[in-house]
Amino acid sequence: MRPRLSPTLRRAGLAFAALGMAFLGALLVIAGTSVGWALIALGLPLSGVLALAGDSLGRSFGPTVTQRGRALVAQTAPWMWFVALYAALKIPVPLWPEGFPVLGLASTAALFVAALLFVWERENAAKAGIMAALAFAVGLGVEVLGSRTGIPFGDYSYAGAPAPTLLGVPLIVPLGWFALTLTATCLSGGRPWLAGLLMMLWDVGLEPLMTAQGYWTWSDLLGLWAGAPLENFVGWWGVGTFLAWLFTGLAPRLFGLKSLEWAWALPWFARAFPMGGGPSLSLLPRAAVSRADFRVVYAIEAFFLPGGLVLVGRYGEAAVTLVAMLGGLALARRVQAQRVVRRDA
Repeated sequence: MRPRLSPTLRRAGLAFAALGMAFLGALLVIAGTSVGWALIALGLPLSGVLALAGDSLGRSFGPTVTQRGRALVAQTAPWMWFVALYAALKIPVPLWPEGFPVLGLASTAALFVAALLFVWERENAAKAGIMAALAFAVGLGVEVLGSRTGIPFGDYSYAGAPAPTLLGVPLIVPLGWFALTLTATCLSGGRPWLAGLLMMLWDVGLEPLMTAQGYWTWSDLLGLWAGAPLENFVGWWGVGTFLAWLFTGLAPRLFGLKSLEWAWALPWFARAFPMGGGPSLSLLPRAAVSRADFRVVYAIEAFFLPGGLVLVGRYGEAAVTLVAMLGGLALARRVQAQRVVRRDA
């Protein structure tokens, strides 16, 4: 007897199929076929309702959508609304290609705010601000250093990058370092080496997409992937690992760690502020919303990043990016499962 799919997998599968319909519509619109608009108008709302009640197709579908929709609104924390905004701002990009700099910056800014609110809700405003400032400063610092000296990523330039820029670096870049590091560290269960690896796999898709959009240009003689050398990916792993290490020391409980699990963790800092000091717009108790986690952002990017590469005609890079990011998700899941087994043993 074949095992049945879980309700969660059924909802996710149907929702992604509906998103695929909308994506096909975008491709048709780009090709000049007006029927694509109908597929977009049908696929986007359909993906939402199927994500809610795709496991209850039949007579109970309507009541289930209503019931779960009300529950979803009731337990949606502030950071979740900004994650939804970040994803929504990616949707118009295929239909307004010249607006990519505006939409990309707005989407990244929404994700930055979502990350800030997530840490604030789970920990407190002080830790949220410190972690955001550290990631922004380190991210900006390594990009300024890298674009001017070639260390630690290789020989590249931001000369043609769209505004706004800070010290010659597009603002979208240091803003992204905070959210990328946070979602990778959440997904890794607080393992810095794995968080760095997940960020490196993320960059597999960022390189061909962002170079196609003119954000940076590679001139490294040892270009390996979309002009980027092996040094770039080692650099991404190193910087990501370092930032994740800082994050786990500042807020070990945020990533499911006890302070003693990492030798450098600062127990005095962890005790200095109360947990859960952040804003809450939820109509349910805090425990009811605590199951959601920022790691969902990585899964969203695993859909949109390869999709963006398809839209700019980078089909091979899209396939490699999809395999890389899904492989990262599978590795993180396996490592987490092994941790649970060892803890229960």
